[in-house]
Amino acid sequence: MTTPEDTLWLSNTVTVAAGQFGPTGDRRENLRQITMYVQEAADRAASLVVFPEYASYFNGRLGPDYAANAEPLDGPFVTALGRLAAEHGLHIVAGLVARSEDEHRFANTVVAVAPTGELEAAYRKVHLFDAFGHRESQWVVPGPLDEPVTFEVEGIRVGLQTCYDLRFPEITRRLVDAGAELVVIPSQWVGGPLKEHHWNTLVQARAIENTVYVLAAGQAIPHGIGRSMIVDPMGVVLAATGAESAFLSTEIGLERIAQVRATNPALRMRRLAVVVPEADAPGVGAAGDASRA
Repeated sequence: MTTPEDTLWLSNTVTVAAGQFGPTGDRRENLRQITMYVQEAADRAASLVVFPEYASYFNGRLGPDYAANAEPLDGPFVTALGRLAAEHGLHIVAGLVARSEDEHRFANTVVAVAPTGELEAAYRKVHLFDAFGHRESQWVVPGPLDEPVTFEVEGIRVGLQTCYDLRFPEITRRLVDAGAELVVIPSQWVGGPLKEHHWNTLVQARAIENTVYVLAAGQAIPHGIGRSMIVDPMGVVLAATGAESAFLSTEIGLERIAQVRATNPALRMRRLAVVVPEADAPGVGAAGDASRA
């Protein structure tokens, strides 16, 4: 039986947004663009705004300059995000080139800062982009196979993953098992034959198969395909962009998730679970070599 408290909880809606831009090697310019989009998110009463992968620093193909420009989690970039979040009273998610234990490589990280200005979550990319002629693992330390990373935005549980992780459905499924109702995916999706088709299909598939919202924030051209989108639990695209720098926002709500899951109870009906293997399990890339998973 649905109680009045349940009805009130389900009727809660939250405005979420994404700022699509093309980060460069000019870290001040990257923050300027982020600041502009945070202001727009605040003007639209958004509670969450998401920025692309590598939002702190990007200079085309990876190289030694990335480790040289990597920052700690309490460095200038995250500190600036914290100030913006506190000033405008919203949550900010963005990609960070973070320092790692290996001085020659960095950690491809997504950070979330709270309206208090504090760091509330950090996720290190598990699946590195060693495909389509690229080798991200040459310059990036893969993230550990830890517990799924989530945080809360006004009663909605948000899960974090990054770009190439999108091709591995078990990543999203673990987030949903951990309670995520919205999955955000900062990305730098490289263009190429059929790559836009893959992006559109996979973003919508992750929403449909998990009956959750997905917010995928891509880099704009020239180094990404753009195509940021917000998708509802039935796979309906609620907001989307083209390839250029752009802003998008929409309302999401738990009532829609409940409606979809009543119609399509696939999560409840499934008979298999995602199990994290031992690091040396045969046939599965070890935690220290997750890029080959």
